[in-house]
Amino acid sequence: MPELPEVETFVRAVRPRLVGRRFLSARLSHDDVLRGVTRRSLLAGLRGARVVDVFRRAKHAAIVTARGTLVIQPGMTGSLTVRGRPAAAGEYAVLQVRLDRGGQLVYRDPRRLGTLLWLDAPGWEAYTGGLGPEPLDPGFSASGLGSILAGSRAAVKKVMMDQHALAGVGNIYAQEALFAAGIDPSKPARDVAPAGVRRLHRQLVRILRAAIAAEGSTVRDYRTGSGARGRFQFELKVYDREGEPCVLCGTLLSGTHAIDGRITVFCHRCQT
Repeated sequence: MPELPEVETFVRAVRPRLVGRRFLSARLSHDDVLRGVTRRSLLAGLRGARVVDVFRRAKHAAIVTARGTLVIQPGMTGSLTVRGRPAAAGEYAVLQVRLDRGGQLVYRDPRRLGTLLWLDAPGWEAYTGGLGPEPLDPGFSASGLGSILAGSRAAVKKVMMDQHALAGVGNIYAQEALFAAGIDPSKPARDVAPAGVRRLHRQLVRILRAAIAAEGSTVRDYRTGSGARGRFQFELKVYDREGEPCVLCGTLLSGTHAIDGRITVFCHRCQT
């Protein structure tokens, strides 16, 4: 599913076109994307609400109004855009919100694997409070990452992907950061040495920033809000490359499902 860089790409595109605008009306095509809110409550809450902020938290886009916060988790196939016209039939528009002064906020999701939430202020505080720190926050340091890892016996990759421990990192960028840092993804998190933690922190921040600059990674379904493909997939060193030669040493990359049920690709020579 879209991870931190992909959702950040959506948010940066729509934020300047939403803040200060008012929602005039809203249409929802399917209820199965809703979590903890009814169709009636969502549409009533959106109608007439003015947008005061738009930001990303973990893998979610948060659209804040004085009435409540619309939280969008795009899933594997979701995308968010502001356009001049309504979505046409066949564009898989799940939510369309008409804006004052013209235009539409459109959430598309062909496979409807994403989720929509509508939270009041206490609900948002509880929701965001259950998520881990943001790895790109200026205050997130190597020592902060070390504290997270030191508290778990689980594999370091699994801890990195736990949204309650660290927000926004998923399968793609956990694998890439661990490879760049030279750390075995199956290593118990608490056993990563201080020097390894520093390398991992540095590489994770570098890779996430580079992926945002490239508007994310399109390896299967992901598209930006404009429908374009991301470009960071051309920089991936291990993800989805099982059986191919390592870019550093030439050893054939290995893959395992044993860590968290998903395929993890790594170099057994470079990641010792």
